Amino acid sequence: MAIIGIIGGSGLDNPDFFSSPRDEKVTTPYGEPSSPLKHGIIDGVPVIIMARHGREHAIPPTQVNYRANIAALKQAGCSHIVATTAVGSLREEIRRGDLVIIDQFIDFTKQRNMTYHESFAPHNPVHCAMADPYDSRLRGLLVDECRRLGFPFHEHGTVVTVEGPRFSTRSESRMFRILGADIINMSIATETILANEAGIPYAAVAMSTDYDSWRSDEEPVSWEAILKVFEENAARVTTLLKGVIAAI
Repeated sequence: MAIIGIIGGSGLDNPDFFSSPRDEKVTTPYGEPSSPLKHGIIDGVPVIIMARHGREHAIPPTQVNYRANIAALKQAGCSHIVATTAVGSLREEIRRGDLVIIDQFIDFTKQRNMTYHESFAPHNPVHCAMADPYDSRLRGLLVDECRRLGFPFHEHGTVVTVEGPRFSTRSESRMFRILGADIINMSIATETILANEAGIPYAAVAMSTDYDSWRSDEEPVSWEAILKVFEENAARVTTLLKGVIAAI
């Protein structure tokens, strides 16, 4: 039976549809993950929820132990990973509250441990393919469920991941638009790379919460504004994931 790992997962521990919850504190060869693993059942499917930034959201993006997070889910037997994330929109048509089913990333991070391959065996270098980093079947399930539910969403999207925790300057934000990025955040590329190296099918659904810093006709992004939009629309993400988990 599939065991679905969920990273992010805000609201998915609601007892109305998350049954038999239990916490498991784990460690990995890469240290401790961001939070204990929360095991449970959603519509008969075993799931494990990982809080990317810790349950109190106390871990900044660069200090997240992404290697331990992915390793912990693999150790626990996760067959698939579905991630959720808040993002800034770099496109007029991606409005606040819209969902984006990510299919590409651009990595602009600089300081992270982002590979499991720290050394090569003699004459055996390992270079992980990354042309299409998001699992096509999982993406298809997310797209189909968004359509079925009638949610405002975008079937494709390129995310640029920046180091953080600061937000972009207006020049940076406009540069990312020129490079072809549609949305921006501080975590997904790192997580995606490691899930691929670990051999776990991975997909991510993003919620647009703001317009980053590129628009001059409104105030630049703030954490308070992000949180407000996310809280107003979080139920869409949990409803979407519930339907997808049942289909996997």
